[in-house]
Amino acid sequence: MKQSSLGHQARKRFGQNFLQNPGIIRRIIRAIHPKPGQHLVEIGPGLGALTEELLAAAGELDVVELDRDLIPILRTQFFRYEQNFRIHEADALKFDFAQLANDERPLRVVGNLPYNISTPLIFHLLSHSGLIEDMYFMLQKEVVERLAAHPGDSAYGRLSIMAQYYCEVSNLFLVGPEAFHPKPKVDSAIVKLKPYPTPPHLADNPKDFETLVRTAFTQRRKTLRNNLKQLLPVELIEEVGIDPGIRPERISLPEFVTLANRYSLYLQQQSQSESENTHE
Repeated sequence: MKQSSLGHQARKRFGQNFLQNPGIIRRIIRAIHPKPGQHLVEIGPGLGALTEELLAAAGELDVVELDRDLIPILRTQFFRYEQNFRIHEADALKFDFAQLANDERPLRVVGNLPYNISTPLIFHLLSHSGLIEDMYFMLQKEVVERLAAHPGDSAYGRLSIMAQYYCEVSNLFLVGPEAFHPKPKVDSAIVKLKPYPTPPHLADNPKDFETLVRTAFTQRRKTLRNNLKQLLPVELIEEVGIDPGIRPERISLPEFVTLANRYSLYLQQQSQSESENTHE
């Protein structure tokens, strides 16, 4: 359904590019394979291109939409689903997805995400990964490449490591600009993120892991030694068998977990030492 048929102009400030290619829509729905009884959540339904198919297949849907002008359009379009179509007028970046997990069913999250918020939104959703069965997103191609990148790839970085720590990442297929109205200036891609029940490489303290990874990539062209000097003595990096003279994009996820666990132990030892000194 084209935006002109409903009189809604895509808004640049919301990063709106409405999907309108029926072939691409069908291909996305085949990948998601929604079924009755599943708890589906759509972020940014726009004019309902995917919404129509998701509702038809699953029979119920929660949607999170920020643009209040779209909400009456969506209510009118899907009025026949009544209470099974639930609209949450909210900014997905601030939305508490835990409030949707009100029964035993895990969430299946879908979205054609605005390019300008896609990375922080993925980090926000990863914080709810324990409630989520899987996620299917339309993103800028470069973001999907970053999510799926391996050590040594130019796209490999903090987003790659954090997404792959929590999820199995699958780069599914490309979508060209002509599938949208208005046409974006970049190519898009569909990615699947499937959270692990338990991460295969488990950090002792996930917060310390996040801190270490974020700090390691503060300046990509600098070495691990330079980026981590405020967190971890260089001899402790060497102690776990990692060369402090290499750049962070050369470090694998298991190595980052090992390094983070050493960092957590170091913090505990520092705290214990300070406590002992206080009581002397």
